Amino acid sequence: MTGAGESPPPRANPRLAGHEAAEETLARAFASGRLPHAWLICGPRGVGKATLAYRFARHVLANGGAAAGGRGGALHLDPAHPVFRRTAAAGHADLLTVARTADPRRRTGAVRTQIVVDDARRVKDFFALTAAEGGWRVAVVDAADEMNRNAANAVLKIVEEPPPRGLLLLVAHVPGRVPATLRSRCRRLVLAPLPAERVDVLLAAARPALGAADRALLAALSDGAPGAALELADNGGLEIYREAVGLFAAAPGIEASAAHAFADKLARRGAEASFRLAMRLTARWIARLAIAGARGRAPDTALPGEEAAARRLLEAAPPARWAELWEKTRELALGAELVNLDRKQVVLGALLALDSAARGRAPRAEAAR
Repeated sequence: MTGAGESPPPRANPRLAGHEAAEETLARAFASGRLPHAWLICGPRGVGKATLAYRFARHVLANGGAAAGGRGGALHLDPAHPVFRRTAAAGHADLLTVARTADPRRRTGAVRTQIVVDDARRVKDFFALTAAEGGWRVAVVDAADEMNRNAANAVLKIVEEPPPRGLLLLVAHVPGRVPATLRSRCRRLVLAPLPAERVDVLLAAARPALGAADRALLAALSDGAPGAALELADNGGLEIYREAVGLFAAAPGIEASAAHAFADKLARRGAEASFRLAMRLTARWIARLAIAGARGRAPDTALPGEEAAARRLLEAAPPARWAELWEKTRELALGAELVNLDRKQVVLGALLALDSAARGRAPRAEAAR
């Protein structure tokens, strides 16, 4: 993480805090001379998985040793090092990144919802080449749980017949979505969420203009993932959450005018990131409601009136109903991406489903009409 202003993308980020043990594991594996050729790096979205993957890629491409390590961590490489600069600029011939690409079927240039087989086949072609600099070749797949079945099978063939001095780093937010045949052939490395206090310290350094109360709320909403906290901070996540909780607290009986005003904000041109955050935060709130209800208590809350609202909704419907609503909310959000549903109607549909559940009715998965 950097100072004030925008944070660099993972491939250009010189810092990673809170995962020293994972760095040591990777550094030792490389130094042993018996480096596993495929790694599955798991953990919550925004916890630092991709940043760690690129740190390790730089370490390997720089051949470890005196070029790396030191006070910045076991995998630290000076940003002035040529390998760091070329990696950050996506200009290193021995490093390949595979991620979701633009969908040619959509004129807007929107990114596909999955990594497709043509993207995955680039890994095979890449490893078939001789290392341009005589060392290792490294491929990073971000994220492996976004590969469709054919793409995953293409990567599996590479893992089953690994190339010499070839390293495959698979980042996974939800490793259970990666086929078991592929998971079983990778060395797994799990990044745990950071304590809220650690996230707060990182936020204070990265976004010094944030007040203590806002930092505390961001740390709570991020569930221990600094990257998620920064995404929330930079895309109006605090305002979205406060307004959303206000609507949740009004259920049953959410005012139509308030719901429409909230949905209008998220449907504006350029508000795509805010819309995704709103749907993610809504699903998170409902999921925590269901889990807490199943455990016989109210969920942990961070805003005034939030706990009272949660308790009232748990009295209105059983935990299973809220678990069903969580599924329906996720279906709505996915529909907005897959079939380009109208964002305003998706938001209104999610609020209508929550209001129905609060009245003791089964939630509906449709976007509002």
